[in-house]
Amino acid sequence: MSELTFEQMLDASLKTIHAGEVVEGTVIDVKPEEIVLNIGYKSDGILTRNEYSNDSNLDLTTIAKPGDTMEVKVLKVNDGEGQVLLTYKRLAADRGNKRIEEAFNNHEVLKAKVTQVLEGGLIVVVEDVRIFIPASLVSDTYEKDLTKYDGQEIEFVISEYNPRRRRYIGDRKQLIVARKAEQQAALFARIHEGDVVEGVVKNVTDFGAFVDLGGADGLLHISEMSWGRIEHPKKVFKVGEKLKVLIKEINGSKIALSLKFEDQNPWKDAAVKYAIGNVVTGRVARMTDFGAFVELEPGIDALLHVSQISKEHVDKPSDVLKVGEEVTAKVVDFNEADKKISLSIKALHTPDRRDEDADVVSVDIDSVIADQEN
Repeated sequence: MSELTFEQMLDASLKTIHAGEVVEGTVIDVKPEEIVLNIGYKSDGILTRNEYSNDSNLDLTTIAKPGDTMEVKVLKVNDGEGQVLLTYKRLAADRGNKRIEEAFNNHEVLKAKVTQVLEGGLIVVVEDVRIFIPASLVSDTYEKDLTKYDGQEIEFVISEYNPRRRRYIGDRKQLIVARKAEQQAALFARIHEGDVVEGVVKNVTDFGAFVDLGGADGLLHISEMSWGRIEHPKKVFKVGEKLKVLIKEINGSKIALSLKFEDQNPWKDAAVKYAIGNVVTGRVARMTDFGAFVELEPGIDALLHVSQISKEHVDKPSDVLKVGEEVTAKVVDFNEADKKISLSIKALHTPDRRDEDADVVSVDIDSVIADQEN
């Protein structure tokens, strides 16, 4: 029986390895461009910078030192020079692919930082796997500028997993939609008509403002913004502003809001303040050919008919009055049911003709309002 040579005995004491095998090694030496590892084989393993990372400028001395242990994958048992060629990034990619596959199959919610903003979406990285989130799946509303997400940690699910094509698609939109549906259900379960709730102005339009109530938006129509007159919503409200609003009506998924709180209703004490015969002061708010509307206070306008402006004949109110001008007049008619008040400057100088003047003005108001409604 022949004796084994020293080399044969050494080979027998060392393990065998194969390409594709995952092994653990101890760092023997580190250079900026490569790491040398003892992997328990007759030859040392070489891990180059290109097989550690895609970063061509990475200095490997900053990530490893002699004595460290690393798990690596065998690329080639013999690279042609008797050395074992190793890879770390491909092992990481394999593990990353497995992680993404599990998340895809289990519909798991992942969280990762946005590493890159592209024109068509976002890139996030999970265990060295690049995942693309298209712009259409970033949010439940269209967002033209995605730069605000750069560096942010976001949640998403994997909606498409195709390792052969290296196609991994993330979806953030479905999470947002699902959470909003939960919030909406919770909101509608707790709110009722007549409740006063807090919201945040989400959007302002020509006809009103949409207020986020925390689960659903409510419409605050321009006619419900104040007891007084609102020239334009954008002059009164700003996006992001917090408001306490009254839930006026709930119709299915639609919520109508109001800022016209009943305890602030200017008509509440109007019968006393504007009783027939009282002398009042207001500002001309607007004018027509038949008269001027005088704002006595926000929410209460009174008609000063052209025939009641002066003892002398007046063709048009604009001949003697200006918008914004302060006028003093006597109340000659008060109709609380229809919320109509008639004024007369002329009656200040002819008090004993009040009733006659009131009759004339009341007829004119009714006819004018009828014309406007038609």
